[in-house]
Amino acid sequence: MATISSPGIGSGLDVNSIVTQLVAIERQPINDLQTQASALQTKLSAFGKVQSYLSTLRDAAAALTSPSTWNQTTGTSSDATSVAVTTDANNRPGSYSVQVTQLAQAQTNISKTYASADDLVGEGTLHIELGTWGTGNTFTANPAATAVDLSVGPPAKSLAQVRDMINAANAGITATVLSDASGARLVFTSSTTGAANGFRITVADSDGGNVDTSGLSALAFDPSVGTVTMSQALAAANASALINGAPVSSATNTLTNVVDGMTLQLQRVTTSPVQITTASDKDAIQQKIQDFVKAYNDINNELATDTKYDADTKTAGTLQGDSAAVSLRYALRNMLGGTSAASTAFTRLADIGFDVQRDGTISVNSTKLDNALANLGELKKLFSNTDTVTPANNGFATLFRQFGDQALGVDGALSARTDGIRQSISRNEDRQAELEVRVSQTEDRLRKQYTALDAQMGQLQSLSTYVTQQMSILSNSSKS
Repeated sequence: MATISSPGIGSGLDVNSIVTQLVAIERQPINDLQTQASALQTKLSAFGKVQSYLSTLRDAAAALTSPSTWNQTTGTSSDATSVAVTTDANNRPGSYSVQVTQLAQAQTNISKTYASADDLVGEGTLHIELGTWGTGNTFTANPAATAVDLSVGPPAKSLAQVRDMINAANAGITATVLSDASGARLVFTSSTTGAANGFRITVADSDGGNVDTSGLSALAFDPSVGTVTMSQALAAANASALINGAPVSSATNTLTNVVDGMTLQLQRVTTSPVQITTASDKDAIQQKIQDFVKAYNDINNELATDTKYDADTKTAGTLQGDSAAVSLRYALRNMLGGTSAASTAFTRLADIGFDVQRDGTISVNSTKLDNALANLGELKKLFSNTDTVTPANNGFATLFRQFGDQALGVDGALSARTDGIRQSISRNEDRQAELEVRVSQTEDRLRKQYTALDAQMGQLQSLSTYVTQQMSILSNSSKS
């Protein structure tokens, strides 16, 4: 049978309190390790933020070494309501005269008028083909499109039902019902603009008349054989324009790469040329430079906070005295204040308006930067030049990108430092686990020892009480 133990009851000795206090002393090394672990985790977190800021700086520098940044252009139109322009990095600055002579349009056909969209059209089969209408109403099928046969009924279908069937058939045309005071009409429109996306419709009408206006044949359109029971509102057509006098054509009103890296959106026919001008996008380049400045200031501020010592409060930053963090900050500042032979016009970042403040951050002198942007070729060299033979000829963005790659690499300084901290945390956890086992064993040993002592003292107290009682009896007997 299990026994209930209450140490201290027999002897009055506070066994639990004694053991608890002794165990607390034994646990002090574990408490110290936990404090160390917390500090290591804080340091690891701080290095994580530094790595993130350095990665952002590296990416901002990489953007300034990318040809797409320096080749980016922007376009302007003398009449954007007629011709709008966008450009990309493949464009070269230039000036172009654009005159729009025809907008691209989709073929549109309209049926006869019915009382309502619920009126029955008929039943049979619609044969829909996409292609080009030529001189003399000749039709050339579009080899990239597949003809569609659409079975209508039985029973006979209404305008609305035929509309839905055509839209679900993916036949290259869309259908709508046009309703007004006169009634309802079925409208067919090519799904895509361009001369090659016209259409013809032949009908096998269940009533036997395939070219009359009764039944499904009312939707036929094939001028090549004289069948025009549907009227044509718009003919399929390509957009056409003159660019610097050269004729161009497009199936849509968007002319993509008709000039390298330039897209023109034709809005309307013009009676006189529209002037299109493309130039280097200095605003986009300036924004990339500002992104670099912000990224540098962010990591500088983070490192300054982490490595400082506040003499007034006598508190140290998380990474104060850490050689990796201190070395990183000095390396970045040295690169920022260094010189480069990449450009003949600029040798330092200060030449283009980078003013370093007392706290290590960059303040940009907009006047100097604007002047530098006027000499774009040399500014590009100052940032992006790469010379594997003579490192002194490397641009500043190249230097910062290379430094970031190295520091963040597997064998880089930051990676090595964070790996070292993680290993310290792991060793700390292992040591805590070992001490926890030792403390547990010590507590078990102490409890056994003090429980035994408690039992012995209880027995001694019982013996003492017995002896006292016997002496009292003996004394009373003597008196009697």
